[in-house]
Amino acid sequence: MILSIFLYLLLAAILVVGLYINLVNAPGLWVMVAATIGFALLTHFRFVGLYTICAIVVLAGIAEVIDFLASGAAAKKVGASKAGIIGAIIGGIFGAIFLTVAVPVIGTILGVCLGTFFGALVGEIFVGSDLGNSLRVGVGAVKGRLLGLFTKLLFGCIILGLVLIMALPLPWRNKAAARSLPPAPATTLPH
Repeated sequence: MILSIFLYLLLAAILVVGLYINLVNAPGLWVMVAATIGFALLTHFRFVGLYTICAIVVLAGIAEVIDFLASGAAAKKVGASKAGIIGAIIGGIFGAIFLTVAVPVIGTILGVCLGTFFGALVGEIFVGSDLGNSLRVGVGAVKGRLLGLFTKLLFGCIILGLVLIMALPLPWRNKAAARSLPPAPATTLPH
């Protein structure tokens, strides 16, 4: 049981890290899914079963589709070129790494937004767009990035809560421990 508790705490830490790395446009939801599968395998599926794993895979997939569509749709809506969209993606990654300010979570979001804006701006200027259109594309890319980011964070929080509840190593949920308990004493009803 001590090993199960240790693995649960390790799982919880990895889930939080996975949730956080969504901010830098990394596959944090899939880190969360992989950690849950690893926990299930290491505990021989005593606490987390296939239904939970299937549920979080579906949730992560839905979040990724929404993120992909929101980011691209918002930039395209304001007339972004492929260079602007690629610039926004690369800028978001670099912004998360180099423009993050020293405020947890909010600092990373700010860095991602600044990087996305400047990446889209530079991408549009590179293909010859005028400054007004390039600025509009930069703002549109930031709006799409924020929508996608908050969607992934929302789904990540749902996955985090679901897994933490379902993976909780409670003694009565441990099938192996339940088999090793002595049988309950027989009760007699009064006549």
